[in-house]
Amino acid sequence: MVLDTAIKNTINILSYFILVAIQAQEVDFLIKNGHVFDPKNNRDTILDISIGDGKILEVAPNIVTENAKTVVDATGLYVCPGLIDIHTHVFVGTKANKFADGNNSLSPDNFSFKAGITTVVDAGTSGWRNFPLFKTQVIDQSKTRILAFLNIAASGMTGDAAQHDLNEMDAEKTAEIIQKYADIIVGVKIGHFDGATWIPFERALEAGSKTDRPLFVECHLPQYSLKDQLGRMRPGDIITHSFENISERTPVVDKEGNVLLYVLEAKEKGILFDVGHGGAGFWFNQAVPSMEQGLWPNTFGTDLHRFSMNAGMKDMLNVMSKYLNMGMPLKEVLLRGSWNPAQAIGREDLGHLSVGAEADMALLGLKKGKFGFVDARNNRITGDRKLEAELTIRAGKVVWDLNGLTAKSFKQQ
Repeated sequence: MVLDTAIKNTINILSYFILVAIQAQEVDFLIKNGHVFDPKNNRDTILDISIGDGKILEVAPNIVTENAKTVVDATGLYVCPGLIDIHTHVFVGTKANKFADGNNSLSPDNFSFKAGITTVVDAGTSGWRNFPLFKTQVIDQSKTRILAFLNIAASGMTGDAAQHDLNEMDAEKTAEIIQKYADIIVGVKIGHFDGATWIPFERALEAGSKTDRPLFVECHLPQYSLKDQLGRMRPGDIITHSFENISERTPVVDKEGNVLLYVLEAKEKGILFDVGHGGAGFWFNQAVPSMEQGLWPNTFGTDLHRFSMNAGMKDMLNVMSKYLNMGMPLKEVLLRGSWNPAQAIGREDLGHLSVGAEADMALLGLKKGKFGFVDARNNRITGDRKLEAELTIRAGKVVWDLNGLTAKSFKQQ
């Protein structure tokens, strides 16, 4: 009894000093009355969040406002971890790649924040030979956090014979670059290979195994059946363009509208399915029956590039809104935009709103009305709800503020 009392007293004293320390910290932003959605910490309710020095200081009801520099009224908004797009192409500014020099790739800061995205993953636009250039030229210059899947092809997506050169697909060198930049490179990419041999796939798997990284499989591999690709993949590996229906590859849904058995078996095995919308990678005739039969995507990778953003894809919130109007519950949509992708890429420091975590977050509005959503083959569905980013905070700084929630009211003299 005496020991129990002593323990309780110690806990109370520690709690007091922690509370005093929190209250003494300088609060840059205090977000009030928002619906906090933070699946890692099982939060799905109205709470306040204080931010200081780029970090989350406190998450609790009714936080006092005395020392806050800026108070944001988030009433009616969802306060979520910064969204994570695991399929983008953002290696810009060099003519070494087909997807670079603004030909297809995009500068992420121009497009990420307005969609609530604070982290993007480049999907193999670079390889072991040119990743250092990508890092210095783009990653180090961007406010958006940029991670990468490293292409097994030495120079990534060159768009010419170089990306098919087996002699340049070196598992050892790929693993060396991954280990050198272990805090940035989250996996190995295989795709855009036209040959019949499985050597690229095998070397990508080897590099992934050496570095304990997932394989990111882009299904522009018509010479391989989807069944064979899924059969070679390991639990935790990711397949993208999951709901594509281009004639030269096997779709996930058969002609009768049933999800194929080997696809369901792959899901049960632990293979992850990414949307990978892009300009051609998402068809309602695959996605809708898949949803109805329980094959839900794990993540909402957009395959962001110059053409997809101006076609049916638009941005990640548009993809998420498609699924919301296809019947996926809102909390499942938000989960697949934040905590799910963080886990898929092995970055569990991201995708949540824990005290002490870097303050990356999105304040999302759920608009009601009549909206149209388009797939990669110009088919439209209509819906009555649409997600919109009101405010995006990256590392404790406002990087997008649609309606001036953090701005001062103008008063004419």
